[in-house]
Amino acid sequence: MFDHVKFGVNDYAASRTFFLEALEPLGVGIVAEGAPSYGIELSAKDQASLCLYQTGEKPAPLHIAFAAETRQQVDAFYRAALAAGGTDNGPPGLRPRYHANYYAAFVIGPDGHNIEAVCHAPEG
Repeated sequence: MFDHVKFGVNDYAASRTFFLEALEPLGVGIVAEGAPSYGIELSAKDQASLCLYQTGEKPAPLHIAFAAETRQQVDAFYRAALAAGGTDNGPPGLRPRYHANYYAAFVIGPDGHNIEAVCHAPEG
């Protein structure tokens, strides 16, 4: 559905570092980058892109969920996101209220955004 999603951040350097480190376990890397006012484009395997740019405005908190192929990737995302300065908002685990195989972890990023990695596949 989406080609890319772009949103502003208050501390471009901190958000750039956070998203690069937190999403590396999911195979996400830099597609393009310019000055902070233009920002950075991140993607995995020719999928839709996430773009960040520096803004002076206070962005409203977002909930962004990234697809993980395995539960181990969700676990690795969570560890990497916390190491990159994120705040726990729900450790890796099943969320059966969504569906039986909804395995996810949630972290609050530098601008207060709720960042999630989710795997919908059964274990194994």
